[in-house]
Amino acid sequence: MSALTDRNGERWDDGFIARSRPKPTGEGPDDDDSDDALVRAVSGAGSDGGKVPAPPPSPEAQALRTRLDALRQLVGLSRTRILDGKSLAEAGRVLDEAAARRGLSPQHTVVAIAGATGSGKSTLFNALAGVQISETGLRRPTTAAPIACSWSDGAAGLLDRLEIPGRLRRRPRETPEAEALRGMVLVDLPDLDSAVVAHREHVDRVLALVDAVVWVVDPEKYADAVLHERYLRPLAGHAEVTFVVLNQVDRLPGEAADLVLDDLRRLLDEDGMALGEHGEPGATVLGLSALTGEGVGELRELLAQFTQEKGAATRRISADVDRAAAHLHPLYVADGHSGPEIGEAARAAFEDRLAEAVGAYAVGLAAERAWRRNAGKACGTPWLRLWRWYESRRSPRSLSGLAALAAIGRSPGAGPAPAEEEVTARQRVEQAVRTVADEAAVGLPEPWAQAVRETAVRGAERLPEALDEIAVTLGTAVAVPRAKPPRPKWWPAAVLAQAAMTLLQVFGGVWLTGQIIGVLEPRLMPPVLLMVAGIVGGPLVEWACSMAARGPARRYGQDAEQRLRQAAAGCGRARVLEPVAAELLRYREVREQYATVARLSTTRQ
Repeated sequence: MSALTDRNGERWDDGFIARSRPKPTGEGPDDDDSDDALVRAVSGAGSDGGKVPAPPPSPEAQALRTRLDALRQLVGLSRTRILDGKSLAEAGRVLDEAAARRGLSPQHTVVAIAGATGSGKSTLFNALAGVQISETGLRRPTTAAPIACSWSDGAAGLLDRLEIPGRLRRRPRETPEAEALRGMVLVDLPDLDSAVVAHREHVDRVLALVDAVVWVVDPEKYADAVLHERYLRPLAGHAEVTFVVLNQVDRLPGEAADLVLDDLRRLLDEDGMALGEHGEPGATVLGLSALTGEGVGELRELLAQFTQEKGAATRRISADVDRAAAHLHPLYVADGHSGPEIGEAARAAFEDRLAEAVGAYAVGLAAERAWRRNAGKACGTPWLRLWRWYESRRSPRSLSGLAALAAIGRSPGAGPAPAEEEVTARQRVEQAVRTVADEAAVGLPEPWAQAVRETAVRGAERLPEALDEIAVTLGTAVAVPRAKPPRPKWWPAAVLAQAAMTLLQVFGGVWLTGQIIGVLEPRLMPPVLLMVAGIVGGPLVEWACSMAARGPARRYGQDAEQRLRQAAAGCGRARVLEPVAAELLRYREVREQYATVARLSTTRQ
């Protein structure tokens, strides 16, 4: 009896076929060369050592590659944003397993036979292989470890991935029926409800790696809760690579088998598993008896057709991607979010709050008053200017910070400030940041909403200090400018008129004084009229100038307010709005990648 050696150095019996039908000389590779044949099949090398050209990928395979690339980018973009690491871990596992499977033989289809204790799955396994491979009997559990049967060479890498040792790898009986199953690798699993924990772990591990599953149920346990709740229901999206077989139909009298099959289909429908009826894709359900052979031929034909299509691995991976996409759905899709961007209304409200924090309105009023004050200095009477100079020397001139600037626009008799004006500038800024972050996060999935809020908070850490610096430097310079504001064209004429009024007063006063001391001829009326004209004309000129200065002063104040508003808004955009917008753009990117990943599952839903 020949023997082979697996990767771990274990020697394993190549099975019952080696004893039942010795291979004639010159008919295919010797037993000692089987490992080389498997390696060549996996690597794609032909018998002459050259590479066998791979067939072009199918549209389904190309679509799957696109979805896997999108899922890989999705995971990469989301690692620092997603709080739920389990969902990303599941997506990463799907990527790893997909890469591992796609790196192995695409010419083989790995099918697992799973079932509960006493369902007859090992008997069905032997019936399909045409030889006694898996042990059967009344002892429970009977199958302790997965046993594999391969209908062709080149499946060593797939079996290594399943961790099936060489001593548990078999070949079927070579018959015309077996030739139709070339390319299939059949795995008999332990009982899924075994009392031995290791057996159940074998089942769970192998089921996550095979291309398709044949679930074997019997008339007593076909509605078992463990089967439906733990396996069939979670794997409902894998219907296209699922076969559900009702075994032991020979024990059911009359039409009882049809009734049980109908009830089984009903349970599968409740599990959410689509049934492949009327030519539609879905799970295949049929009844058979592995003991008597009834229906085994039909299952063999279905498995042969399924294997020859060579699309099971692609469908299985696609179903895994669908399942991962369903788990990721709450992380990337939320109802009510119109678009990943900050609305114009939110931007405007944020800038208004920052302008309020730096006292832009008050600074504008101060600039307007400064302009009118300069106009009064230029066009006012000398006596009034002297009085104002005296008053300015008596009043304090120290203004600094946001709090001082906020008080500029309030008149002395306006009473106490409203409650909202008593809030500090820092609190106003923090409130503005929270508000714009909350508005930007409306409708976003919670992980991305949290990321947006954290980005806004990080950007606003030094924002109050920056705004305070802008308010002190730019705001004070505007409110109390060192250089005189620009003067309108009519100012020189107003200055000349005021100078003329002053000269009239001076000339009239000198004339009257000369008459009083007897130097000039006494004529009281002319000098008095000149003085009255100068005294009355001076205020009239000043009043006319103040009326004419209102418009330019108002525009000057509005310009000053606008400059401060723009400076504060620019600081807020750079520190808060732009980082938040970048975060929303990243969400849009991952949302697009998720749409690519979930395309098939979304269509099915």
